[in-house]
Amino acid sequence: MAPRVVVVGLASDFGCQVQITNIEDHLLEMLDVIDLGYWQLASSGHMPAEYDIAVVEGAVTTLEHVELLKRLRKTASVVMTIGTCAHTGGIPALANRCDLDAAYSAVYGEGSDVARGRCAPGPVHSVIDVDYQVPGCPIDTDEFLAVLSKALQGLADPLPGDPMCAVCKTKENVCLLDRGEICLGLVTRTGCGAKCPSLGRPCTGCRGLAPDANFDAARKVLASKGFDPNELDRRFDLYNAVREGVR
Repeated sequence: MAPRVVVVGLASDFGCQVQITNIEDHLLEMLDVIDLGYWQLASSGHMPAEYDIAVVEGAVTTLEHVELLKRLRKTASVVMTIGTCAHTGGIPALANRCDLDAAYSAVYGEGSDVARGRCAPGPVHSVIDVDYQVPGCPIDTDEFLAVLSKALQGLADPLPGDPMCAVCKTKENVCLLDRGEICLGLVTRTGCGAKCPSLGRPCTGCRGLAPDANFDAARKVLASKGFDPNELDRRFDLYNAVREGVR
């Protein structure tokens, strides 16, 4: 029997689920080997009571999300997150940098029921254990297929640990810092093949923090290039407002 897969979304723009639809030729092949029991973006049905793999997009922003994730973890043998919002909290987690009570009051008014049940935005792994991750904003479709294949086979798939700069150098790219542009490859986890810098665009940190990233050293590098060293933190917060172990 084909493994049953469900795809659910929390707080996001559903861009990573849209990316899955862009797989085109491979999408039908994928559907030949799995039983797609529920896909929030593309299905109007209800999530089945039993499933093997849960694919989750989006950040946790409500108590309803928390309960949903706990049910997914209890039911599924494998939980897989896709996209920056699910991996690091992404754009929704920027709300943690402000007074949430004041922000909700400004938008919805005092005492509004709209904001009832909210929680501080965060990544999926802050609530439940995650088995496989596909970071990025949006995800790379080839990486998604590769990770899903490993999940189906029960193979390990640890995230790369090197910073983006390590891969960028192997591609012989001219450093964007030397071209007068702030690039976050110094502290960002690789895995995308330094796609943006290879296309002449600075890394924006969408794959999250490299395990051995040293912010103090990175700030000094920016200062030596004539940039405001605090700009590193400000720009990295775009996708990584929730992060631990920053040095």
